[in-house]
Amino acid sequence: MSSKPLPMSADATAAEHAKRGFDLIVAALGLVLTSPVLIVTALLVRLTSKGPVFFRQERIGRGFRPFTIYKFRTMRAGADLGPSVTSHNDPRITPLGRRLRRFKIDELPQLLNVLKGEMSMVGPRPEVRRYVELFRNDYEEILSVRPGITDDASIEFRHEERILGAATDPQALYVRDVLPQKIELAKRYVRTMGLGRDVVILLRTLLHL
Repeated sequence: MSSKPLPMSADATAAEHAKRGFDLIVAALGLVLTSPVLIVTALLVRLTSKGPVFFRQERIGRGFRPFTIYKFRTMRAGADLGPSVTSHNDPRITPLGRRLRRFKIDELPQLLNVLKGEMSMVGPRPEVRRYVELFRNDYEEILSVRPGITDDASIEFRHEERILGAATDPQALYVRDVLPQKIELAKRYVRTMGLGRDVVILLRTLLHL
């Protein structure tokens, strides 16, 4: 059982409100500006492969509360029954899905998660339950904040699928090497987070895209 969080100071409360306000403005603006992309992508996903338009999966959020994350579906129907990590040459990915993943267009529906208060624009990427439980002590700190659409780890490991694709056992490599590095970056973010830092990470993300 996790311990009950200590009450936040006035400064911490103000910073949290500022971050939430920033998230709401950016997410709402993002949905408006990308609405043509969202509509076209939804139609293409529907027309090019069988299955639902959206991929839904349980992730673990702030305070270890589970929530449903939204993405455009990039894999063939039923692919979620396979490995929980994805490598570059994963045969489950559709031709359209490869393009969506390359430009991170599949992540755009997560703007809805931000509006619902389940995610932030910037924060540690949310993981599935099995990986959170493997590193439970680390996630006690990481999940003191909302998970995000992007963070330092998303930028540093933007070629993660290629890294995993070179391994004979991608899932073992992810647990042994990749995830521990992501966890350290996530903990560093939690310890140094601020609105200015969020803006910098968002700009870096856009530049790398």
